[in-house]
Amino acid sequence: MGQEITDSHFSAQDFEQFFQRLRQETRLLGQWLTDGHIPGTGEHVGGLEMEAWLVDRQVRPASVNRELLDRLRDPLVVPELALFNLELNSSPLRLEGASLSRMAEELARTWARCGRAAAGVGARMVMVGILPTVAETDLTSANMSAMQRYRALDDQLSRLRNGAPLLLEIEGRERVSCSHRDVMLESATTSFQIHLKIDPDQAARFYNASKIVSAPMVGVSANSPYLFGADLWDETRIPLFEQSVQVGESDLTKRVSFGIRYARTIFECFEANLIRYPVLLPQVMDEPLEALAHLRLHNGTIWRWNRPLVGFNEAGQPHIRIEHRVVPAGPTVMDSIANMAFYFGMTCALAEQEEPPEQRLPFELARDNFYQAARHSINAEVVWLDGQRGGMRALCREQLLPLAHQGLVSLGIDREEADHWLGFIKGRLATGRNGAGWQRAWVTRHGADMAALTEAYLEHQESGRPVHEWGV
Repeated sequence: MGQEITDSHFSAQDFEQFFQRLRQETRLLGQWLTDGHIPGTGEHVGGLEMEAWLVDRQVRPASVNRELLDRLRDPLVVPELALFNLELNSSPLRLEGASLSRMAEELARTWARCGRAAAGVGARMVMVGILPTVAETDLTSANMSAMQRYRALDDQLSRLRNGAPLLLEIEGRERVSCSHRDVMLESATTSFQIHLKIDPDQAARFYNASKIVSAPMVGVSANSPYLFGADLWDETRIPLFEQSVQVGESDLTKRVSFGIRYARTIFECFEANLIRYPVLLPQVMDEPLEALAHLRLHNGTIWRWNRPLVGFNEAGQPHIRIEHRVVPAGPTVMDSIANMAFYFGMTCALAEQEEPPEQRLPFELARDNFYQAARHSINAEVVWLDGQRGGMRALCREQLLPLAHQGLVSLGIDREEADHWLGFIKGRLATGRNGAGWQRAWVTRHGADMAALTEAYLEHQESGRPVHEWGV
């Protein structure tokens, strides 16, 4: 959920001062992008964030992240919104050679350290989009991590709703309908966020390509079919997250959305942040204008499914990267890195095509594809470039896997490395089974016992085998 703040109570003056700084920093970023102040390096750098669950011996949410983090003391592992969630981060790596395998090794080491620390506090780690055993009664302020940022976000979102409760309505194979008072609904959604650093002059092309590939990414990776025991969308995390921070009906003001059109420049996103989105966390900071501290804090409270970010390296040089947020956590480290490979390859190949793919697929169809994939994942019917219609599975197998391989090789990834990681995606397409498919197959055979499903899921996850090899 982003960086910490020092206070959760704000005055009207705080909002005014913050907005003035935000406007100045947005203007400065626009000037930097126009003047070439953000250097292009010609290299692409990748990174990741993995959100995870902590569960007890009954595979129910275990609110022990403070105790675990005290034991672990690892800068790559930080708290999340709920006391039963964690976030694992990676070191950024240039995409070349065997860098995907290096990312996998680092994530596996971090996960193993977390697992040992969790065992020390009587818990286990789970990577899954929505924990099948989570109940609405777990999603309360008593289970909120003790960070000022989270309390302030909850207060401000409630203020924008005029104190009205959130209304959750998701209809899939079954239906969930309820009201909820706080932002803790969001803690039921855990994701695997992929970061890609790009040159600023290519940023809009990569951003639009990220939107276009969002549907196939959800299609192959869906892992969230159950919420509160109900069988809903293949990737129920999508509508759940969108509704958990809902403050308006308009696509122009939704804090979580696919967007309203393709970008002509990446700066348009930051302009939209200034114009369309009310400030939630007006923490005025004693930072130089060039740090863009207020711009970055505000951007962190707008959770686009594809979010452009401004960062700085250790030398203080700014850069632009895309945060691809559509992929759920899990089912395994190998599956997660395979998802990264598929994203990096497809996005880079599309962004470098001579004819921009956003001119061959209307935005409305890219958005429709995304929600069809969230509902039906690998079995969705979609429209691709130039009006091609067909099934997601065939599209991925026949067109997108070769495209992703081409993109990875063009980045400088070794061919054997590309073959290895895309092989896991090929396996899912061959078996027709992603995480959501496996969970439903297990329930079909054994019944809708969410605790038993979660236990079986954990056993397979801890085996390390990729999901397409899991039996039921």
